Amino acid sequence: MKKALMAFLLMCCFKPLFAYGPDTVAFADRSLWPETMNSTAAFDRASRAEILVFAAALAEVAGQDAATLKAQLKIKQVDAASVARVRNQLTAQLLQNWRFAAADCASSEVFCDNISTADELLTAAEELEEKLPESYRNWHNKARVFHNSYAGELIRLAALFPKVSSEIDTFSALEHTGFELPDRHFVLTFDDGPSQPDGNTDTLLALLTKNNLHASFYMLGERLQARLKQAEPATPATLFHGQCAALHGWRHESHAKWEKWQSSIIDTRDLVKVTFPQSYQPWFRPPYGQRRADSGAFFSKHDLKVALWNIDSQDWNSRVNGEDAAQRIMTLMLLWRRGVILFHDIHPKALVAVPWLLDHTQETGVVWQDCREY
Repeated sequence: MKKALMAFLLMCCFKPLFAYGPDTVAFADRSLWPETMNSTAAFDRASRAEILVFAAALAEVAGQDAATLKAQLKIKQVDAASVARVRNQLTAQLLQNWRFAAADCASSEVFCDNISTADELLTAAEELEEKLPESYRNWHNKARVFHNSYAGELIRLAALFPKVSSEIDTFSALEHTGFELPDRHFVLTFDDGPSQPDGNTDTLLALLTKNNLHASFYMLGERLQARLKQAEPATPATLFHGQCAALHGWRHESHAKWEKWQSSIIDTRDLVKVTFPQSYQPWFRPPYGQRRADSGAFFSKHDLKVALWNIDSQDWNSRVNGEDAAQRIMTLMLLWRRGVILFHDIHPKALVAVPWLLDHTQETGVVWQDCREY
């Protein structure tokens, strides 16, 4: 019965998926979690629960053969070695996260299995439903759907990598994903801006300043150039005081395929540096996460680092509203316990999601990492 239900969930989650993003997005509902998130212990307990559900989903999805993955994911290629590598990387991360989340829990407490190996993690994940207290049933039913869908998002990216590069894996030590951060530390990042004067970017900057948050903004050169034509030269630098100004290329085009990718980065760097002399940071975030596998020498030569991410808000998606993005992010914060959160400041959804996240993590030990120290 359990196998049949899992197969049904997988088929529901795997609808046609395309080059730059999944057709089906994983939606979470934190209201179904039966406890208040009001302490570090409460955060850890919820974290252990999400780890167990995702571990089962990851094993089920990544364990499919190439032909099955092609059919389910609606993709033309599956790099089996990449899928195996990513699965192993994610499993290792889950084990590390479990050690953090279970460090202070009592053996009699829920979600407190003694786990130290991948096999033990999978066994505990598979046995979770049988041991689950009744008060967690509604959450668990929704969590299985979320994590199967989310595992599908990740394995799809892995199946396409490295032919279609993305945030799912790295090419060199110059590329950072967010897993390098300490436990409970998260960085807010925003792509595709800046908006026009008095637009979403300006409102978001005011929100960050009010809450003493320091975030990274990965700017498109053409948008910044257009913005500068509509403002006094000193205005942008003043607005971004205390934040980090970084690079997203000249325009939002794949830097894995664009023959002018190098000049796109250099031209954007030069414009950002001169505009934000105090806020500039030497980070480049490739649009769609796509970059060339052999680009490491270029980034090293120009003292640049590649900024990927491990928590995608999906706020660019028209089907996702601000609270959807917040609840998805909160669930992934519990799962990964550290990371770089991807938003887009040209969309208004972060203006809803960020306050929601601040409110729901006040007493959990979460640290909003200063972008200037990352």
